[in-house]
Amino acid sequence: MRNLGSGPEDAASSDGQDRRLGRSAFAQGLRDGLPFMAALAPFGLLFGVAATEAGLGLGAAMGFSIGVIAGASQFTAVSLMADGAPAVVVVLTALAVNLRMAMYSAALAPHLGAAPVWQRALAAYALFDSSYACASQAYPRHPHWSMRDRLMYFAGAAGPAIPMWLLVTATGSALGATIPGWLALDFAVPICFLAMVAPGLRTLPQVAAAVTSVAGALALAWVPYSLGLLIAAILAMAVGAEVERRLTGRLA
Repeated sequence: MRNLGSGPEDAASSDGQDRRLGRSAFAQGLRDGLPFMAALAPFGLLFGVAATEAGLGLGAAMGFSIGVIAGASQFTAVSLMADGAPAVVVVLTALAVNLRMAMYSAALAPHLGAAPVWQRALAAYALFDSSYACASQAYPRHPHWSMRDRLMYFAGAAGPAIPMWLLVTATGSALGATIPGWLALDFAVPICFLAMVAPGLRTLPQVAAAVTSVAGALALAWVPYSLGLLIAAILAMAVGAEVERRLTGRLA
């Protein structure tokens, strides 16, 4: 007698179930990432316009978006370029703004760290604020997901945003200053980040870091080349770490 569950029929059934679960996870990723697309369109249009005003042509703007796919650092870089900041300040500031990606990667490593290298490389390329916001909320809610399910979810949440970002960037760069100012496209930047950050403020260290960053950014708005934002970010991380250290000490 052969063991139950070990035959080819059972293996095929298991593979079919895995595929169905993967498609379900992908569909859920699409649904979770869809609300961010509404903010992505004006965000990308605004970057295309800003890149044109900073002297970048369509090719340079598209190369920027393809190579980086990080709206905040792209905006920071073109804003500094428009202000005539030295190249070293532009590069270092953009890198500093993108340091949050390292924290995103560390947070998702327990969920995606066992994937093959090429899959992790693709996930790293598609890791940006909205894909992280979706994944960081979904993975803890579905601890039973396999690695395939997690990757399919991430592909659903991140995949459509990439061509969308490139399309609206090209549109904004091509249209340039012809986009009327009354559209107020810049509203998308703060709204997008508020939508991603606010749900994650669940602990006292997180709230302390957020309050410090806001207060620091306002107090240091006078610093040239927007470097006050970097100082505020460093202060916020230090305050958040110190509050967490003290809370951990009390609990211990």
